[in-house]
Amino acid sequence: MSFFAVIMAGGVGKRFWPQSRRATPKQLLSIAGRESMLRMTVDRIKNLTSPDQILIITNSEQKAGIRKEIPELPEINILIEPEGKNTAPAIGLAAIVVQKRDPDAVMGIFPADHFIDDIESFTGFMEQGISVAREKKGLVTFGVIPTRPATGYGYIQYHGRAKSDKPVYAVKAFAEKPDLVTASLFIKSGDFLWNSGIFVWHVDAILKSFQQFLPEIWDSLKNIKGAIDKPIWDSVLTVEWATLRSISIDYGVMEKAKNVFVVKVDFTWNDVGSWDAVHEMREKDEAGNVSKGHVLYHNAKNNLVYAEGKTVAMVGVENLVVIDTADALLIIPRGQTESVKELVEAFEKEKRDSLL
Repeated sequence: MSFFAVIMAGGVGKRFWPQSRRATPKQLLSIAGRESMLRMTVDRIKNLTSPDQILIITNSEQKAGIRKEIPELPEINILIEPEGKNTAPAIGLAAIVVQKRDPDAVMGIFPADHFIDDIESFTGFMEQGISVAREKKGLVTFGVIPTRPATGYGYIQYHGRAKSDKPVYAVKAFAEKPDLVTASLFIKSGDFLWNSGIFVWHVDAILKSFQQFLPEIWDSLKNIKGAIDKPIWDSVLTVEWATLRSISIDYGVMEKAKNVFVVKVDFTWNDVGSWDAVHEMREKDEAGNVSKGHVLYHNAKNNLVYAEGKTVAMVGVENLVVIDTADALLIIPRGQTESVKELVEAFEKEKRDSLL
């Protein structure tokens, strides 16, 4: 039974403007280390399967950048969404392609832009999840042991070991991003995990879930599957895709399904959701500053500064994020960087394409 890994790489990363743009989004940037986040994701997954069984799902604007960044993948392994429709349609598209290649395959879903530092531990937990997906034909997700009452993550409530010799549990409920009070209660209860957004399942199990819980998407997927490897592929995909509603796999399937399991993992994980997260995870100097490029500090502390092409001097300031690029400069207080997404959405409404 083969294992296919599907990397979700269609996002723009609006919260990482001005570095992240449509053609060079967050996953193609070296935000969390020396390599791009997509490159680090692919290299992690290579411990689980071969490059010819790694698929990347993205959009047409990012295809060239992904081909350049990951040249070892066959071109047919880069799937192009005609339009972003959230995670459920994208996963369904990948599932029918995998099923066409191997009807008995297990497939994993991996975000392209997460940071995981312990590769050996990651590999071991993924192999456990793959084993559970094969044995139980269920839907497997991975829950991170929380270290604080985070309000930026979804949560998974679990109960009852599904495997006596492994950290695998039945899922009781999924919870959306909570407020601080609720998150604190989750942590205190001891039976909640952070939702990593990583999944593993038998390809037949996830497509049966689409048939049961998202029948209208399932009908379109059947039509698209009939066009795989045929000249009509592009036209059928475009027509069917236009009819699909935008919905997440969590809301559309995972919250409704009964055969859901969670592997409790303890590797360091960060979804790197904003510039604040970058400051949190990157190595700091004695004053708590994080720098990339030529940055000078004088009586400045707890700042994040990314400088491209020029020297940036920080004097007498603290708790700022400063991102300098060739055509834009972002200055924003730490703790407010989630709102960068709203800024970019305003650019879109104003059709300021040069900034997107």
